[in-house]
Amino acid sequence: MRTKEEYIQGLSKMKRNLYCDGELIDRTDELHKECLDVMGTTFEEAQRPENQELMTAISHLTGERINRFNHIHQNTHDLHMKQDMTRMLCQKVGGCIQRCMGIDATNAVYNVSYEADKQNNGATQYHENFKKWLTRFQTEDLVGCCAQTDVKGDRLLRPADQPNPGAYVYIKERLKDGIVVSGCKVHISEASVADEVLVVPTRALREQDKDYAVAFAIPGDWDGLKQVVTIHNLRKRDHFPRGFMPGSTDSYMIFDDCFVPWERVFLAGEYQHGGVLALLFALFHRHSYSGCKPAIGDVVLGTAALAAEMNNIHKQSHVREKLAEIILVTELGYAAGYTASDLGKPEVYMPGVGFIPYGPGSYIPHSIYCNVGRCLSGEAVWREAEILCDISGGVAATFPHEKEFVNPETKDLLLKYTKRNENVPAEDQAQFWRFLGDTLCSATGGIHNIGSYHGGGSPIMEQIAITTQYDIEARKKLVRYISGMSGGDRDVLSPSKK
Repeated sequence: MRTKEEYIQGLSKMKRNLYCDGELIDRTDELHKECLDVMGTTFEEAQRPENQELMTAISHLTGERINRFNHIHQNTHDLHMKQDMTRMLCQKVGGCIQRCMGIDATNAVYNVSYEADKQNNGATQYHENFKKWLTRFQTEDLVGCCAQTDVKGDRLLRPADQPNPGAYVYIKERLKDGIVVSGCKVHISEASVADEVLVVPTRALREQDKDYAVAFAIPGDWDGLKQVVTIHNLRKRDHFPRGFMPGSTDSYMIFDDCFVPWERVFLAGEYQHGGVLALLFALFHRHSYSGCKPAIGDVVLGTAALAAEMNNIHKQSHVREKLAEIILVTELGYAAGYTASDLGKPEVYMPGVGFIPYGPGSYIPHSIYCNVGRCLSGEAVWREAEILCDISGGVAATFPHEKEFVNPETKDLLLKYTKRNENVPAEDQAQFWRFLGDTLCSATGGIHNIGSYHGGGSPIMEQIAITTQYDIEARKKLVRYISGMSGGDRDVLSPSKK
């Protein structure tokens, strides 16, 4: 397994194809420092002996110990460990750990490539291609990201009906030695600091959309790929640094007649599996959310509790009620993810059929509980921000810049007049309000909230998944029996009938 330094050294050797604020930049540009520190945590913590069970696993392909972010889930224990690893790491960096896209995409493609080959009766080698790629991915401890979200163009039109065929990434040409793809993927987190990019479809597809049923992996600096990058950094601190300064990036990934050799192609036209791959990546990613959102909830809870303490209102009943609300959402989200892990099987849910065996035997978390946990905690983002705003008051928005606290003319006066709780040092109070300003009032804080709400699929997508997969008819039959109506069944939900 690599160290953080080896990971950054690998990025330094990649070609320039990152466009940021009108400039062509390197992956090790100073603008990326905070983002690299976040991603680097996944390497540093994996090196700690006490984290071996949580952060590493034995590859089912090579028998070697690997970083868990590169692992294919072999049982429910692996699903539990992924969730707990994500929560631990997100606590350490105070937000998204950024490496979950790779593990979620690899687990999705691993299953779908197998099923596509089975449908094709051996005419394709997608799964073998993927296993060869995955072996290198694991052995070299690479960072992967997942390019799923297309620009989509006219939202009322399906992919093949778009006036701009590149509104969804598609196969433009099939050659003897590979395919040529064009189009654009957007909102792709951490693509600018990833070694490899996994491209998957974004929606269910029809037969006429078959050119859009494409999945492949290429290095982040591949010929024909341009990344237009937005880097999210907080205001630089010169005098009062944070304990950990996070950063993140998002890319618009433009595939401009990009050639992909067949050995890197894992789906090419099997439209029936394109939609399954889209949903399966989303499912694994929502499962990761049941680790990261509880960690963010831990940070929000600590922030709200400290805000109350700074204002010396921490013993008031209305504060306790708001803290309880944060705890409820945090732990319900975690519990849903834990249940999804515990009920995980090599199965997927097919509409109108139910759960069926799927893939070569790796474990997939339970769909209902993944979606329930993600929906509950995702919808709570703005309410949690409201709670922080309510408890803290307006001070986070108007707190003086840090240089005023080193200016001899204003330093002592500001410490005197910004101190609210006599039992907390004035310097600590000032440092907390700077932190809360980062959270509530910065551009990066706003971006973080939008990402927490929409990342892994907007709540409406989870609601659709929940209501289409949950057996509502069985509940209606149960109530028909209880109420004395015709068509009732008292045993409809019994274990023998589930």
